[in-house]
Amino acid sequence: MFDPFLEELHQSLLARGGLPLQVNQDFQEHSSIKGDAVIRSWLWNVPGYRRWRVTRLDGAEKLQVLNSVAYPEYCSDMPLMGIDLLWFGIRKQLVAVLDFQPLVQEQAYFDRYFQGLKTLNSRFPELSRETNMRSFDPNRYFSPWLLFCKDGSGEAVKSLPIAFKEFLDCYWKLQKISSLDLSQIPAEEVKQLQIEYDVYSVDRDPAHGLFSSYFGKSWSHRFLHEFLFPASS
Repeated sequence: MFDPFLEELHQSLLARGGLPLQVNQDFQEHSSIKGDAVIRSWLWNVPGYRRWRVTRLDGAEKLQVLNSVAYPEYCSDMPLMGIDLLWFGIRKQLVAVLDFQPLVQEQAYFDRYFQGLKTLNSRFPELSRETNMRSFDPNRYFSPWLLFCKDGSGEAVKSLPIAFKEFLDCYWKLQKISSLDLSQIPAEEVKQLQIEYDVYSVDRDPAHGLFSSYFGKSWSHRFLHEFLFPASS
């Protein structure tokens, strides 16, 4: 069900000069132990970003996942971009998280980069519910205006494609903001904050358990540390 979102994302990357990079063959495509799911991943070379990864898990009617994280170059203190879309077919439950993931929790930083996301948050109340994300601290690497839902409501499913496209467009505009105003955080500090993001995510990300159940602990551990969050190693 997330193929249209994947196509939207990839076309958006191509339109902005993105070029696909070679991915380790074992991570590029991998089938589950039982043969009931396949996971595919992409890396993109995108102007202004040091790393942009995309992962798509297809477990047929049982499970669907689309995940992507964009890391700006160290010379920019732009927030990271995070996409997590999950559909659990048995429970008929959608989990969607779209956020500009801030490097710091400071008002001046929010004022600079988050006006667009704040507007989107107010326009899509069905994707702006105050629900606790148990695995993560909402005051670290998450913004107060993330788009989030955790239910199977038809309204959320209906709104998500529209919100997804506008979310991507809104994130691209941050590059213009960043280019007009020099980074307020030194490059070395940005690098350290991005490393800390990977370390934090490895410790907290519930995807490790999900991937392990499909692809085994050994492969999932390598995928987590070598592809999803390589700075954590």
